[in-house]
Amino acid sequence: MLKYESQMLLPSAEDLPDSDDTPVDNELQDLIPSLLKAVLAMAWPDRMDWFFGVDMGIYYDPETPPIVPDGFFSLGVQRIIDQDLRLSYVLWEEKTVPIFVLEVVSQTQRVEHSSKKKIYAEMGVLYYAVYSPHRRRKPPLEVARLVDGSYILQQGSPIWMPEIGLGIGREQGTYQGITREWLYWYDQLGQRLLTPEERTRQAEQRAHRLAEELRRRGIDPDSLL
Repeated sequence: MLKYESQMLLPSAEDLPDSDDTPVDNELQDLIPSLLKAVLAMAWPDRMDWFFGVDMGIYYDPETPPIVPDGFFSLGVQRIIDQDLRLSYVLWEEKTVPIFVLEVVSQTQRVEHSSKKKIYAEMGVLYYAVYSPHRRRKPPLEVARLVDGSYILQQGSPIWMPEIGLGIGREQGTYQGITREWLYWYDQLGQRLLTPEERTRQAEQRAHRLAEELRRRGIDPDSLL
């Protein structure tokens, strides 16, 4: 766990660059964490004690450039800082290390299992997930838990993370019109949390069934509007 001296003159988020100007290598590195964030926002609409960052820099050392995971999740922080939202995630301001970090492996860089993994362990990130969609011989999704300074692979599908109160797994589905394997959140019973699109579709189906029931009873549903 990194520690900061209270008397140090540390830069604030406003003083630090909010981007490292490095583009993502492929669309999945943006879409997969964005889907996880959207599902959380629908599942926890009234909770304001969490934050999910997508392609956002985490400043962990005042003299080092930020590390930029594809996605990260923090509990016990303000979801919304102000109307301009977060510029970056600065550990000495947030005072809370992300509890979960996700890396979506590109085909050109292979630092997810080396330098980045070491930094996340030094930071004290409890769960480190690596999704390798092109992997065939090993499971595409690996989730490791930090134990005594080292990451230990967790077993299961989905993989339950009790400190978060969520599981994570992979499943075929459709998001933004794209049908493929996606990562999803799951509850303790292994039930997948619905996406915003699925919730909208369910609501429309319920409204349609209600309208049909009213018509069978001789009531025009439009007259109730």
